[in-house]
Amino acid sequence: MTTTGGSPTTFAQYLAPELPADLRVHDVSLVDATDETLDGLGAIVTDPQPYPIEIVPWPVAGWRALDPGTGIEGGTTTGNFEVWWEGDLLFGRNHAVGGHYLLGWSTLPSDAVQGAPPSVVPPRVLVWHANYHPDGGQLFFPNHGFPFVTLLAPPGDDIQPSDFIAVRVDGGRGLYVAPGVWHDAVFPVATRGAFHGEQGRVHARVSVNTAREFGVLLSIPLR
Repeated sequence: MTTTGGSPTTFAQYLAPELPADLRVHDVSLVDATDETLDGLGAIVTDPQPYPIEIVPWPVAGWRALDPGTGIEGGTTTGNFEVWWEGDLLFGRNHAVGGHYLLGWSTLPSDAVQGAPPSVVPPRVLVWHANYHPDGGQLFFPNHGFPFVTLLAPPGDDIQPSDFIAVRVDGGRGLYVAPGVWHDAVFPVATRGAFHGEQGRVHARVSVNTAREFGVLLSIPLR
């Protein structure tokens, strides 16, 4: 497992999350990506090159303001975001930051079997985690034009499972997630897919483990 951009301990928890027993499933509503459904969350992207990625100025500790043009000089990092099924398990790898993740399952984790890719896209993915990036936005654009689904919720640390929506993006278009917006990975309507990704180089991340905090897995419909 690569550890570029984070410690081995940090990434180990994303490949083998500790889950409580007797998890419930919370169904997330699926909506199409439009200007209205993405209001305050992000934007539809028709051309990833170039697309402006907002970088949030570094926070100050006292009352003095940042000098103009400073606190945003880390820039962005780019790389493919790969997603693939292995039996009932869905994995992801973010080459922009060196992350390797177990994203979720097509069935309850206790029943899930790792193996060959399924012949068709599972009807759902059950996810246990979401995060946001306070340092900048994040871009996902499918390399081969497939539609995809992602999980989004408005900014704010007092997040609840009911705050999340699943957003379906049509083939040939991408998605920009605004800074501070809760999201998980991107889930292709395919058994395997790769996305062009770009995000803040600092890669600050604030997470919620919905399985441990709320006792639920979020069920995201894929088809």
